[in-house]
Amino acid sequence: GYGGRLVGPVRVDPKTHSYIDVGDEPLLLAATAPTWVARDRAAAARAAVAAGAELIVMDDGFQNPSVKQHLSIVVVDAAYGFGNGRVMPAGPLREPVADGMARADAVVVIGAEEAARPAKMPAGLPLFQAMLRAENGAGAQNRPLYAFAGIGRPGKFFDSLAQTGAVVAGTASFADHHPYTNRDMAALQAAASGLGAALVTTAKDAVRIPVEHRLD
Repeated sequence: GYGGRLVGPVRVDPKTHSYIDVGDEPLLLAATAPTWVARDRAAAARAAVAAGAELIVMDDGFQNPSVKQHLSIVVVDAAYGFGNGRVMPAGPLREPVADGMARADAVVVIGAEEAARPAKMPAGLPLFQAMLRAENGAGAQNRPLYAFAGIGRPGKFFDSLAQTGAVVAGTASFADHHPYTNRDMAALQAAASGLGAALVTTAKDAVRIPVEHRLD
């Protein structure tokens, strides 16, 4: 529930909750499976079990010790790896790589199929490779696109569009979880219009766009 105002535990309802209530990612997850948010992860787990859950998947819960984990998976972006390898604020990590890998049961590397085993990853740790592939790309080839995103690495989204054959006429990057304003949308629409392009963004960004500017 990163960024949400509700303390919880509460089950996410996309029909009544907004990203301001529960955060943007839980809204997307709720479309796939029952999703609970809470500042207290253990309380959320108990609420999920009380509602009938037999298996709980914690999103971004690797460093959370409040719930006993039976399986811990580390997901690594092949293009980014572990950044500069340093812990915040000097780098992007929440703990030293060696400490985290000592608790991991497996690693999933998302990126190029020829991606090598990440540095500092123990040789015996199971490694799986995955690729992100855009769906429904054909319709995007009929008109230039102006792409914008406020996610961890906006460039991944822009690259995925290009891989579908779409013509990306321009891009705009925002901070992760950026709350779009009417002024933002007006500027984006003006930029896209100037290029004769249609606006396009991610599903995660779409829930943070003012309702009157929501894209189809």
